[in-house]
Amino acid sequence: MGREIVIGLVGKPSSGKSTTLNSLTDANAKVGAFPFTTIDPNKATGYLEVACACSRFQKQSLCKPNYGYCRNGKRGVPIMLLDVAGLVPNAHLGKGLGNKFLGDLTEADCLIHIVDASGTTNAEGKATRGYDPLQDIEWLQDEIYQWILGNLMERWGSVVRRHTSTKSTTLETLRQQLGGYSANKQLIGRALDLVPHVGPLQEWDNDTVGEVVKAFMKVKFPTVLSLNKMDHPDADKNVSKIILQHTESKCVLTSSITEVFLRKLAAQKYIKYDSGTEFVDTKDDLPDDPELKPLDEKIRKRIDNIRDLVLYRFGSTGVVQLLQAAADVLDLVPVYPVRNVHSFTGGSGTEVFRDCVLVKRGTAVASVAKKIMGDVTIAMIEGVNGTRVGEEDTVDIGKNDILSFKIVPGG
Repeated sequence: MGREIVIGLVGKPSSGKSTTLNSLTDANAKVGAFPFTTIDPNKATGYLEVACACSRFQKQSLCKPNYGYCRNGKRGVPIMLLDVAGLVPNAHLGKGLGNKFLGDLTEADCLIHIVDASGTTNAEGKATRGYDPLQDIEWLQDEIYQWILGNLMERWGSVVRRHTSTKSTTLETLRQQLGGYSANKQLIGRALDLVPHVGPLQEWDNDTVGEVVKAFMKVKFPTVLSLNKMDHPDADKNVSKIILQHTESKCVLTSSITEVFLRKLAAQKYIKYDSGTEFVDTKDDLPDDPELKPLDEKIRKRIDNIRDLVLYRFGSTGVVQLLQAAADVLDLVPVYPVRNVHSFTGGSGTEVFRDCVLVKRGTAVASVAKKIMGDVTIAMIEGVNGTRVGEEDTVDIGKNDILSFKIVPGG
């Protein structure tokens, strides 16, 4: 398997980062073994919900993934989450766990920044009132910027001298300098495309270097803003201000503590809850359901408040939509490797679409094969109903996203 997609969760203390992480990695969702070979202490498995291919062919009852889950055509695809700790002001100067925090970031392909939209915690996460959460967003971006810029400028003179003497291209020189941030040539090339008029590298001034670093950040660390505690009375004005100020960012309104509470009630059989929606049913709603327990007045009142203040008002707790927003930012699509392209089964049995991998939209089928199969020689690639698929064909939802790879014997 190739390198996994990693989504980093960042946020100051008391912003709700740990609660959000818990809601994204809920134990009730875990069906099947872990797909990842190693899970470090600060890594966890989240579940990106997508429309499963089984629903296209009315095979929902036969769909049993090896990893994650599929419920009535809604599939939870495992995805790696990175809990980035040590977020404090001046992290780029090594304050707090700054070096570890910034070093951990290099693994991330996308960031979810948990922002306390209520304004009831200050920059250190201590209780207050009227704090402007815009400061947290700008501060985090500036920390990453200063860290990358500082590392680059520290040796910029020798970088330019080597660049000139070896007659390297700008792309090759930047690959050598920025490759340590888990950035390949294609990613750095996309960053350079955002600043097309920079001129020869040896003529760059400090402003130009800064402009290139900002472009690199856009492609290396695309960020989804989780505007958490959305149901707090003070959140409305802050949410509006953040969305107006960060028009290019994906913003998702969330209440992670509500999501965790609802999932707990569902596990205890007090409610039936369709996560990612506004639908919560209790014994009052389904009196004939034998699985549901009757509510006491305290729980009933809390559920009514949640319905009024969160679910009916916002449509959901927003937590499920967080990973979907991250997948949109990364332009990910699910691809289903199968043995049989007519029945969609694996090696044996009747269960369909056992495996699913996430790849970037537009990826060549040959690259998908390498990610799934490793370095083997592919004899033939087939799509639905045995259609021949070329190695240079690309994948998208509903297009070359169900594939069977035939390997050359001994290859």
